Amino acid sequence: MNKLLLEINEQPEVLKRLLDLEYGHVQSIAREILGRRIRHVLIAARGSSDNAALYAKYVLGIRNRLPVALAAPSMFTVYGAPPRLQDTMVLAISQSGMSPDIAAVVAEARKQGMLTMAITNSPDSSLCRVAERLVFCRAGEEKSVAATKTYTAELLAVAMLSVALRDDEDGLEELLSLPEAVRNTLGLDAQIESAVERYRYMSDCAVIARGFNYATAFELALKLKELTYVSANPYSSADFMHGPIAVVASGYPVFLVAPSGQVLTEMIALAKELLARQAELVIISDRDDILGFAETPLRLPVTLPEWLSPIVAILPGQLFAYRLALAKRLDPENPRGLQKITQTR
Repeated sequence: MNKLLLEINEQPEVLKRLLDLEYGHVQSIAREILGRRIRHVLIAARGSSDNAALYAKYVLGIRNRLPVALAAPSMFTVYGAPPRLQDTMVLAISQSGMSPDIAAVVAEARKQGMLTMAITNSPDSSLCRVAERLVFCRAGEEKSVAATKTYTAELLAVAMLSVALRDDEDGLEELLSLPEAVRNTLGLDAQIESAVERYRYMSDCAVIARGFNYATAFELALKLKELTYVSANPYSSADFMHGPIAVVASGYPVFLVAPSGQVLTEMIALAKELLARQAELVIISDRDDILGFAETPLRLPVTLPEWLSPIVAILPGQLFAYRLALAKRLDPENPRGLQKITQTR
């Protein structure tokens, strides 16, 4: 078993360790956020962590009613014109904690007297030297270039913050169910290994979701790009209808991420429209009423509250990208032109 598959399969243990070791710390950060009457959150991130930030935008916005914006680090570095911040927490999300532009956003926020927090897997990183409050992913060393266990750990850290801010006992119970839900979902690997040969010559596709799983569409597309070199384009279902649907022709592959939740009805309507255009659908869901439209249905074995579903919905995507890379005779351990840590300014 190579490093990437090992790390994919470590995720149940990583999430349990994160809950056990960091939830109390997250509670103390939540008390500080409430005590300082934070009214806005600005998030700085790159790569897979940027997709975790997109998840945070929905979770903290919908569940905690906090306006959340994603930072443009070039304002702080290239242009030297950072926005004026007020009543804002700046949250950095970075697996490595080594990107200078992310650290620069946090440093400027501290200079302006704002509360700063970092979610990272690297305690000795430059980011940890500038952020006031730290939450560690507890994922252990991630040796593979493609982020897997650190991504789901970042999602869980965000979900923990949301629960702590609401002092939500039911939400905490839901969090505690996640390691087993993840373990069960990883059981899809054998089915996915059998299914990917059909897509060996796929060169481009669309990946579509909405709401909490909008982040999942971006992360799944990124994994396909990184590991299989497929030009995978992520969209919200609403945006896709406003023009990009024109690319769909007979046999065009479309991945739909559509677990139970508020947007399922809309996703079913989109699946019907795509079938009418003869698209080929790969669908990740726990629901028969949409899986029935798929050429390749990937059934989630658990049904979670919609706000937590991205933590399991990305797992079939990780496995699909890994297995497809092998089917294409590519090396998922050494994606061309990539390295584990990318430093940008």
